[in-house]
Amino acid sequence: MDNNRLSKDLFVLKEKQNDDVDKISRPSTTFLQDATRSLLRNIPAMVSIVALLVIIIMSFIGPKMNDYGYDDQDLSRAKMPARIQLFEDISWLGFAGTLSGTFEGATVEEATQNALSRYGGNEEFIDIEIKNEGNGTKDSAKVDATYRIYEAKDMEESYFWFGTDSLGRDQWTRAWQGTKISLYIAFLAAAIDLVIGVAYGGISAYYGGRVDNVMQRIIEILIGIPNLVVVILMIIILKPGIISITIALTITGWIGMARIVRGEVLKLKNQEFVLASRTLGSPDRKIIMRHLIPNVTGLIIINTMFTIPSAIFFEAFLSFIGLGLAPPEASLGTLIESGFKSLQIYPYMLVFPAILISIIMIAFNILADGLRDAFDPKMHD
Repeated sequence: MDNNRLSKDLFVLKEKQNDDVDKISRPSTTFLQDATRSLLRNIPAMVSIVALLVIIIMSFIGPKMNDYGYDDQDLSRAKMPARIQLFEDISWLGFAGTLSGTFEGATVEEATQNALSRYGGNEEFIDIEIKNEGNGTKDSAKVDATYRIYEAKDMEESYFWFGTDSLGRDQWTRAWQGTKISLYIAFLAAAIDLVIGVAYGGISAYYGGRVDNVMQRIIEILIGIPNLVVVILMIIILKPGIISITIALTITGWIGMARIVRGEVLKLKNQEFVLASRTLGSPDRKIIMRHLIPNVTGLIIINTMFTIPSAIFFEAFLSFIGLGLAPPEASLGTLIESGFKSLQIYPYMLVFPAILISIIMIAFNILADGLRDAFDPKMHD
């Protein structure tokens, strides 16, 4: 068909709509808004945030929820199991306020006697259930014994939600007090990372040359000194406690952050926006604080989130080996250390602080993973 013979009536002229030419179909968002939206969609990360907020709030109000101080000692209530109102009749939850165990003997009578001797001979408060009568040769007799210790000590109106330790101190109060101290040490480590590590790494990378060489040699010297050695030296000079742990973290805890920030700033300092700012006469301090550091903020936040559980574990490890806080101060590490000594007989002394520290460390790691995904542009839809 000859196109020249087509009638103009077959075509409709489309008028130009100036209002729609530059119209954006989707509202523009900043990088921070994109990261926030991505984080809010991450259900595990949001659950972790809620769990951490609850734990942080409870670390302040938990010790005030009863009349027992974290250092109130009373041997008459020593090693009382956990007992909570409304849950005391549900034995499988572990809050019934009873001690139970399985005892063996050549005969049922001998196994029963072992149970009675274990629980102080209070026969009227001990429930015995025969598990295996044995045959007197290969199989020994076994009985399950349940000791109603609150009734035996005439404390039926008392409730210790996490039980008590060997000195009669309330474990609920000490657990939340210990959580507060552990979180303090963790956030202190994060603050040291932010203040010292970010500043040191940024200055070292930005100036480069001889300044960078000298500052990196200092880091190499410090990184060769294990944290445990630094803590031992602090204990020799001072004494076990928060101050010695704080100084140890201040000396060596910021090195990892400094090296990460240095690597990122080295990649950014020769880019066009930095060269333009330098050409316009901006001082070095302004370039570092307003151009370089904001561009590595995502990486800083992510590594800070990973620093917090590491610091909590570091404090717990020191307390477990006897180099952490000194009694009567409480932390999750000291509670785990004291509970480990009575694990077989009084497992509740270890279970509750172990659950708390596990939740804190898992929540921070999940949150750090969520932040890493949120600040990674490649992970966005």
